[in-house]
Amino acid sequence: QVQLVESGGGLVQAGDSLRLSCAASGRTYMTYTMAWFRQAPGKEREFVAAVLWSGSTYYGDSVKGRYTISRDNAKNTVSLQMNSLKPEDTAVYFCAAGNIVRLRAGTGDYWGQGTQVTVSS
Repeated sequence: QVQLVESGGGLVQAGDSLRLSCAASGRTYMTYTMAWFRQAPGKEREFVAAVLWSGSTYYGDSVKGRYTISRDNAKNTVSLQMNSLKPEDTAVYFCAAGNIVRLRAGTGDYWGQGTQVTVSS
């Protein structure tokens, strides 16, 4: 069992940066790939980024070059550094844990409650 709690969301202006964090608890945390998803109002949930236990990363096309995902296995945390934010990045951002294949298909084994990110123009 893995529990996930996100933090760091807020209201920023276009071009600003924001860093999200996800604190994970549970004895099997390190065996899971960790990921971020987002969901904007009226839209489907979108894969943002994932990081394997080894540190290998994957990104969705819309955030490549602007977002960076990382994990600290000693602290059981995963972070998402978001730079050059755009109004279309506005969404609820969710932390998830699971298998990389299923995560990239949109399915996670464990989910956080989400944190709101709003980017004003």
